Amino acid sequence: MARICSICGKTYQKATHYKKVRSAYNPVSRHHQKPNLQWFRMPDGKRILVCSTCRKRLSKTIS
Repeated sequence: MARICSICGKTYQKATHYKKVRSAYNPVSRHHQKPNLQWFRMPDGKRILVCSTCRKRLSKTIS
């Protein structure tokens, strides 16, 4: 199962750690920042995997 939001399509982003070396910041390692995905139950009973931003938006429009 892919870690992608079902509504907006948000997926991981690449990010870099920086370390200070002699008054300069050098990129040390690259890593993935993953979205905050959560299960959300739709009114028809179907469960979908959505990010927290879409979940907030859905909960305001559905109720």
